[in-house]
Amino acid sequence: MAAITSVALQYSSSASLQSQMHSSPLVPSLEPTHDHNLWVKVRSQKSTSQRLCPQNNPKGLIILSAATKQAKSPAEEEWKKKREVLLQKRVRSVDAKEALRLQKENNFVILDVRPEAEFKEAHPPGAINVQIYRLIKEWTAWDIARRAAFAFFGIFAGTEENPEFMQSVEAKINKDAKIIVACSTGGTMKPSQNLPEGQQSRSLIAAYLLVLNGFTNVFHLEGGLYAWSKEELPLVSEEGN
Repeated sequence: MAAITSVALQYSSSASLQSQMHSSPLVPSLEPTHDHNLWVKVRSQKSTSQRLCPQNNPKGLIILSAATKQAKSPAEEEWKKKREVLLQKRVRSVDAKEALRLQKENNFVILDVRPEAEFKEAHPPGAINVQIYRLIKEWTAWDIARRAAFAFFGIFAGTEENPEFMQSVEAKINKDAKIIVACSTGGTMKPSQNLPEGQQSRSLIAAYLLVLNGFTNVFHLEGGLYAWSKEELPLVSEEGN
C-alpha cells in the first residue's frame, strides 16, 4: 500500500480541539463539528497510480489524486457568514430549561443532530434524530485521505457531512414547525473576549441549513445536551433496541 508520509490539517479558527472535550457521555471527546474544515494533503513514496493491497482495500481502488476535494457545500461556508445569516433570520438561542418548557407547553420539536449512536445512548424524550454528520462511507481518493488524517490523530471513525440531512429533516418535520436544534456542546452566537464571533457547532450549522431551506421557526439549544444533562433534565435511552 502506498505509504503516507505527510498529513496536514487545518481547523477553523473559531474552535480548538481542547474546547470540544468533555467528560459527559453526552459529549464525545472530539465533536466532529469541523470535519468540513479538514484539509488533507497526502504524499506517497510510490507512484500514485499504484493499486492498494487487496487485504486493506478489497475494492482494489486506485489512488489517482488525494487532493480531489469536492466543491464547498453550504455547511462548509465560513462561520462568520453563517452567523450573519442566523442573526438576520432571528434564530434565537434558548437554555436547557426554557427548551424543555417550550417543548412541553408550546409543542416545540427538539431536533437532535448528533450521530445516531449518541442519540440512542441518551436524548430528551420526544426528540427527533437526524445526524448532520455520518461516518465516512466512500473510498474515493479524497475519502481515503480524510481517513488517514483522522487516523493521524487517533480517530478511526472519521465523519463527513450527511448529504441526506435536509431530505431526512423535511420527511420528519413540517417547515412551519417550531424547532430547537441540539447537539452535544451547542456552540454560541454570542461574542466574547476570546471568541468575538461566538463559536460554531453542529447544531448551529444545522440551524443555518434549516433557514436556508425555508424553515422559519428555528431555535438553538445553548450549551447543547451537555448543559441539558448538567441541569438533570429528563433523558431517555434506546440502547439495546
